[in-house]
Amino acid sequence: MSGPWEFGGGPPTGGQQGTTTLLEGSSFCVSGPNGDIEPGRLEGLYHRDTRILSTWRLRLDDLPTEGLAIHHHEPFSATFLSRSAPAPGHADSTVLVRRARHLGDGMREDVTVSNLGSQPLRCTLTLEVEADFADIFEVKENRPPTDAVEMSLEVGREALDLARTWGGHTRGVQVTGSPRPRYDLHGLVYELDLAPRETWTACLQVLPRLDGWTVPPRHPCGVEVAEGIPIGRLSEWRGRTAVVRAPDDGLLTTLRQSWEDLGVLRVLDPEDPDREVVAAGAPWFMTLFGRDALLTAWMTLPLSPSLALGTLQVLARHQGRRVDPGTEEQPGRILHEMRFGLRSVLSLGGGNVYYGTADATALFVMLVGELSRWGAPWAEVEPLIPHVDRALAWMDEYGDRDGDGFVEYERLTPEGLANQGWKDSWDGVTDAAGRCAEGPIALCEVQAYGYAAMVARAELAGRAGDEELARHWRHRARRLRSAFEEAYWLPDRGYYALALDGSKRPVDSLTSNLGHCLWTGIVAPERAAALAAHLASPELATGWGVRTLASSMGAYNPMSYHNGSVWPHDCAVVAAGLMRYGHVAEATRVARAVLDAAAATGGRLPELFCGFERENGMPPVPYPTACSPQAWSAAAPLLLLRTLLRLEPRVPEGRVHLAPAVPEELLPLTVTGLNVAGSSVTVEVDTDGARVHGLPDGLDLVREPAEA
Repeated sequence: MSGPWEFGGGPPTGGQQGTTTLLEGSSFCVSGPNGDIEPGRLEGLYHRDTRILSTWRLRLDDLPTEGLAIHHHEPFSATFLSRSAPAPGHADSTVLVRRARHLGDGMREDVTVSNLGSQPLRCTLTLEVEADFADIFEVKENRPPTDAVEMSLEVGREALDLARTWGGHTRGVQVTGSPRPRYDLHGLVYELDLAPRETWTACLQVLPRLDGWTVPPRHPCGVEVAEGIPIGRLSEWRGRTAVVRAPDDGLLTTLRQSWEDLGVLRVLDPEDPDREVVAAGAPWFMTLFGRDALLTAWMTLPLSPSLALGTLQVLARHQGRRVDPGTEEQPGRILHEMRFGLRSVLSLGGGNVYYGTADATALFVMLVGELSRWGAPWAEVEPLIPHVDRALAWMDEYGDRDGDGFVEYERLTPEGLANQGWKDSWDGVTDAAGRCAEGPIALCEVQAYGYAAMVARAELAGRAGDEELARHWRHRARRLRSAFEEAYWLPDRGYYALALDGSKRPVDSLTSNLGHCLWTGIVAPERAAALAAHLASPELATGWGVRTLASSMGAYNPMSYHNGSVWPHDCAVVAAGLMRYGHVAEATRVARAVLDAAAATGGRLPELFCGFERENGMPPVPYPTACSPQAWSAAAPLLLLRTLLRLEPRVPEGRVHLAPAVPEELLPLTVTGLNVAGSSVTVEVDTDGARVHGLPDGLDLVREPAEA
């Protein structure tokens, strides 16, 4: 099992109603407005997919404190101010409690009690501590921790230790205080005796324990938080962002928030701290997901090629090597997700990596090709080529189960995902009548990604000087495009089928997946106008973006997860696909809709929102359990910006395409800090045209769109 992943960067986040969420390291904490963690809710301190604190309540003489204010400092730090209950017969309290909380591989909390009154204060301060060690999915699904577990509680002179053992694995937590408190079965106890205007402070440390190993603190007591590693990482991340100038404050706020949120979700590889990827989203998916990380890295590549490179390197290291039905691992396959909770470790065949995804493997190859197009040094790209070839071999040998040229999926274990594309709900693939498709299922966008992967491999071969191999993959791509056209096009509907089912019958629902096909270039040029018309129709377009499933379909439900909701990342891909085929008006409308949705939600785009029509004065309707922040939603505005610029480098071929289609209300627009072949490039766009500064020598600027 790999070591703990470390998250960091960006601003604090809001949690469920009335809660605050802090993120850092492989820990996050959800608490109430006075800092307490109440039992029986989603609140808790989580580390590596396990809730290591389910109760953390401060009491003064057995009474709770009243929250006054929360001051957010960084994504991992906040201060909760509260007061004690007023004394009988008095309107005001004279006791102020200050709880400075810092997340990072557990939690440090500096508790300060100030007697602001004119009389001495004698009271008992108690920190009630409980830990249910629930797996994050047990919490999300409101289920008690799995049976057949062993719980332990040790009360010592120096610490309070709690643990849960299941299947030979142990998750625990150690709580200590300085000065030393009295530890009992319920938590930590201090007897306070404060003179008027006197202040008392204690530092409390909460450290996870993994199979008996205590995780070292990132914010040890006695060390200034400002001197810690998280602050330095945060500053470095902020320094990487582009500088954007535009007359639209909503756009600027959204782009700033997007970059900050991506910083929140960064993950450092424990085996190589110089590599980073992003977790999928808070709170439920604070771990590495292959598909999410690859698409997010694609969208952010113009600003952070190191994120794309790190993503590829980490996923390459975990690329499948053997056949294991329990985890659905297969040679060459790119992982779906990593998990570290007790339930996950046991349910995924005894490991912490699950491979049940049909699309991440092709997306991996696509991203290697895109990294090369933006001018990454060959010394960085070349070591990835063997992994690219292993991925393509998986598509042929294991992905194409029946040899028909298409990649299909059907889960190999009852614990696996029934649907293995990005719409991976159990009912995420339905026909026009609303019936769930029977597997094996060959999704349209998976074939599209496969096509783009073959094109990328041909380009990589050309860069290496192997023209014979380049011709081979160009031929393979053309052959797949032709087969896709024949099998998926529905002439009576005027769009491509969502999928082929296990009997090779087209699954005929109208979905946003069409936009993914446009994005990759697999669509025949003569079909693009029909697809653009569908994507812009009231059936799919809501005014806030594009629905996942058309309102005319049998399974449509605007409040569902995948059958009629609006996903910002999906919309960004749709806009990029429309722009690729020259449908500027439709692409711009989608981009503006998503940016308007971001402005209406304070600049932060959630994982998804409900697919209701846009109404004047009404913001998008939230989806109740959407992750926020969420990686590819945060990255979506960056892809939209690139789409509006129509910026497409082809560095190995010596050219950069730039043909802006920026709406007039966003002009003049200046973007500084785009990374092309290692150089910082500035693009200026106004009513007189576009100008580029800082383009590396040897690159020609082509003022027309790249070919579809």
